[in-house]
Amino acid sequence: MGNYDDILAGAERKLPDMLDRFRVLVDCESPSDDQRGLELCASLIRPWLAEAVERSARIERVGENVHILAEAPQPEVLILGHFDTVWPIGTTADWPFSITDGIASGPGTFDMKGGIVQAIAALELLADPSHVSVLLTSDEEVGSVSSRALIEEQARKAGAVLVCEPSADGGAVKIGRKGIANYRVTVTGRAAHAGLEPELGVNAGVELAHQILAIAGLASGETSVVPTVLTAGTTVNTVPESAQCAVDARSWAVSDLEHVDREMAALVPRLPGAAVRVSGGIDRPPFEESSSRDLYREAASAARELGFAPLPAVRSGGASDGNLTAAIGVPTLDGLGAVGGHPHARNEHVDVDAMPERVALLAVLLERLRHRSPTA
Repeated sequence: MGNYDDILAGAERKLPDMLDRFRVLVDCESPSDDQRGLELCASLIRPWLAEAVERSARIERVGENVHILAEAPQPEVLILGHFDTVWPIGTTADWPFSITDGIASGPGTFDMKGGIVQAIAALELLADPSHVSVLLTSDEEVGSVSSRALIEEQARKAGAVLVCEPSADGGAVKIGRKGIANYRVTVTGRAAHAGLEPELGVNAGVELAHQILAIAGLASGETSVVPTVLTAGTTVNTVPESAQCAVDARSWAVSDLEHVDREMAALVPRLPGAAVRVSGGIDRPPFEESSSRDLYREAASAARELGFAPLPAVRSGGASDGNLTAAIGVPTLDGLGAVGGHPHARNEHVDVDAMPERVALLAVLLERLRHRSPTA
């Protein structure tokens, strides 16, 4: 790989190509629910990745979902990421990819198309990338239902996972994440005319209000339990027959999520004649700091060797596929992607000047993990 000055210089030379790919990738809109957009995005990434790892990269189809896998002959580390975004088709019409004063903006730039182009550039810097597997999925933003088994399989084979999701503020890597549970609460009441005979109805909206207060009361300390999307009723003059709400619960500890899960399952109606049904459960277990300790030590050493400022590390309230790999006992380090801010927001952006440093950091870290003992 050469000395560390050469690595950073090589990463800086790759910046124009990175930005060209970045523009193409952001312009190829790929919301999680758009099969055509995801197919097109995968067709762009696959040859870039195959060239970088100097072997085939294939499309893995699971149901209607397409994922990209470049499996190493003898994997020692897995680079993990996703190319789906939260932005609907047509967003680029009024918010196209742009670079102004060193800031790249556009839908999916920070989460996480910038991380993809950086990972490919880092692989290109390696003299021998044969120990690195790469998996890029198309359903992370909607729960990784189709990709979960593939993620876990590839993580176990590699024994270490580097997630190129966006960094935290100031370029911090993520050494832990909250676990997440998702629920849908469905209330069934009885419809009646709201003016003539409301007493004959069972108001599902009122029952849902009781349930929402009980659900919100499950939050404790750093465990959040938040009713989010709410719906009830059909017409303004009818007692609502049905109502629903979604619930987002997050915690650092699996025991706390399990407590919330039991309490959600135990919800009972307050109004006579109402029925309450709860579906869902724990989606992504917590990513505990013990899973990242050794890999963070390696990354921090790589940053020092490159002459960078000390590498900050934080825990994040958001979940990622790193939760899945950490939960099965595979060492995982997250947040190695782009430096920027505001994922899922209209001011989502990437710091272009920071891209070569992140590429160099990932390249050195990948090299340090070659022949790494699984217990190191």
